[in-house]
This record gives sequence, structure tokens and C-alpha cells, in this order.
Amino acid sequence: MTENAIDKLRSLEPLLGTWRVEGPESTGTVRYAWAEFGGWLVQQVDLGAGDTANRGVEYIGYDKETDSIRSHFFGGSGEILEYTYVLDGKELTIYFGGPDSPAKFVGTFNDDFTRNTGAWAWPGGGYESTMTKESD
Repeated sequence: MTENAIDKLRSLEPLLGTWRVEGPESTGTVRYAWAEFGGWLVQQVDLGAGDTANRGVEYIGYDKETDSIRSHFFGGSGEILEYTYVLDGKELTIYFGGPDSPAKFVGTFNDDFTRNTGAWAWPGGGYESTMTKESD
């Protein structure tokens, strides 16, 4: 991996740790950690319960072709979803698909990056969501 690629991926370091997620469509925990073999940030997702559970794993890495941070989410129901991550200062944007997508999460971190408040939005819908850091 090039130095530029490593720097871009490291821009997401504020996400490292376990987070409590609360919102009308998503309550539970997510955990971001570096992959043991390096080169990837891994998110473990455990949101909701019963029939509305959203569980899975997401691998986040640098995509040389698009010069961006891209991911693949592998869900417990067999779905495979793609996202693009951008952290600019305190603003985190997670696009469903690429950065031209109208479906995205936009949230703002507090000063010490222990809380992120924002919303998922897409044409015709969306919901608010808050992440609070529980541990590193």
C-alpha cells in the first residue's frame, strides 16, 4: 500500500473502538478495529433484534481505482453492500455506493470524537442516528 493510501485509511482512526448506536431504525453496537493482517478497517455490526436485526461485518479499505475509502458489508441475511467513507474534519459522510449517491449518512463528531450525531437520508426517507463511544 502506498503512503497516500495508508494516510487516507488512517483518516478513519477516530472510528476505532466500540460504539453504542441509537436511533429509531438502528439500536445496538458497532465495533471498528484494524484487521490483524493490516490494510483494512473492520466493522462488526450488531443492530436491532429479531426480524429487524442488522448483523454483519464490513471491510473498509483504500480503493486505488477511485482514490477513495470504499467498503463491502457482508450482512447476516446474505446481502453484500458497498459504501464510500469520507471524514472531513468532524464531519463523517458514508455514501451508499459511490460519492454521487443520494443515499448517505452525514454526521458530526463532538470535539473529542466520542459522539457522532447525524442522519441517514435517501430519496423519500431517512432516520436520525447517534453513536456514542463506549470503549477504545
